[in-house]
Amino acid sequence: MMTVKKRIGFIQKIKAHLELLDPVTWISVFPCLAGGVMGSGAMQPTLHDHLLLLSLFVIYGPLGTGFSQSVNDYYDLDLDRVNEPTRPIPSGRLSKKEALWNWSIILSVAILLGAWISLHIGGERGLVFALCLLTGLLLGYLYSAPPFKLKKNIFLSAPAVGLSYGFITYLSANALFSGIRPEVVGLAVLNFFMAVALIIMNDFKSKEGDEQSGMKSLAVMVGSRNTFLVAFLIIDLVFALFAIFAWHWGFHLLMYVILLSLAVNIFVQIPIYRDPGTGASFMQLAVDDGFGNAIGKSEVKEHNAFLRFQVVNNILFLINQFAAAALIGIKYMQA
Repeated sequence: MMTVKKRIGFIQKIKAHLELLDPVTWISVFPCLAGGVMGSGAMQPTLHDHLLLLSLFVIYGPLGTGFSQSVNDYYDLDLDRVNEPTRPIPSGRLSKKEALWNWSIILSVAILLGAWISLHIGGERGLVFALCLLTGLLLGYLYSAPPFKLKKNIFLSAPAVGLSYGFITYLSANALFSGIRPEVVGLAVLNFFMAVALIIMNDFKSKEGDEQSGMKSLAVMVGSRNTFLVAFLIIDLVFALFAIFAWHWGFHLLMYVILLSLAVNIFVQIPIYRDPGTGASFMQLAVDDGFGNAIGKSEVKEHNAFLRFQVVNNILFLINQFAAAALIGIKYMQA
């Protein structure tokens, strides 16, 4: 029996190309970019600096993150035909050739804009910005593209995500407006390890598919409960190190707030570790009716538990992170 493909209109094509860039993921890098700018303490309330700030968010959001998402869909077509048949390529709204044009153009624009910014700010700062951006784009490609496909092994994929989303974003944002602040490097390191822990738990959503396709996520290798244990240990160490950093930087009140945040986190972690499927169910309303549209929803019990934890953890970490970045920025403004 012959099937007839429907002709896709121009507007639908544009929507499909935009969907390939997965706009909801763009915001994942914004907190680190904002923290890096705040920590520099050097951005001025001028049109010039506001345009630089806008360029920064565009290059790491729609361009950088969008590029990595588009590449991922391009190389994961066979998996998406089974797991996500409504995505632009498996649904037939975009061909593989059109998808290739999508991420090739986005990559070219990112490189050109990044080159302009690097030359504009110049010197060591421009070099740092260029190296960070190129590293992020390279990792975004290697994460999904064969033969490297870093995503196939958690010991490669988690550090790649941590570097791309949590580390280089901080340094780039800092370098855009000032020399690199040592305290900002500290925040970048904390965000690297936080991103590693979160990506470890995010793999719960594809555990069944990973087992069948041979991908080595931690959940596949050591089971759900031990995966939560590893991730929670990393997160708790991040908060503990954050408290030490805050004390060393002279932010003593913030240190106590961070330690309180750690205690709240552990309170939520314990029931999830005891029961990876239904633990911390008192947070489910926040996922269903509160932050569900922002962090997603899941039918996988362990992944749903991760989402419940993420609501608490991410809010606490962001509040403390922004407070630290603001205090760092004020310190350098007064220097």
